[in-house]
Amino acid sequence: MPAPATVALPPNPLVSEVLEFVSKKRTKAEKVKALRDFESPELKSILIWNFDESLINMLPDGVPPYSPNEAPKGTEHTLLANQHKILYNFLRGGNDQLRPMKREELFLQLLEGLHSDEAEIVCLAKDRKLNKKFKISKEVVSESYPDIVWGNRGG
Repeated sequence: MPAPATVALPPNPLVSEVLEFVSKKRTKAEKVKALRDFESPELKSILIWNFDESLINMLPDGVPPYSPNEAPKGTEHTLLANQHKILYNFLRGGNDQLRPMKREELFLQLLEGLHSDEAEIVCLAKDRKLNKKFKISKEVVSESYPDIVWGNRGG
């Protein structure tokens, strides 16, 4: 009997695709390898936002009222790969002089521009709920990315 085909990710996968791929791995070692294979600044940013308890969100809990971008993957949407550098605006110590209404407006614009799957990832990370959808733990992230220093980010 031939070995089952491994599911490959497309070139430059969305963060949501990487998390889905990693989540389907059965062992910790497989998850660590997959995270290392698809390491990117945007993936690390999302994982840090989700798992670093010292980060303090400056946004309300829950999914905000936004219109998901239903454009097919790879078409008319922005990528978290290009937008992850603005995430600091939503955390204490990042851009504290931003008025709450402006911060929420920026967040809605971010979500509506991203592919709907990546917007969902951002909302889950904001509320520290990535592990409700994906089988990924802080321990696996820490082993995958030993360069991440946890804590002391609260601003």
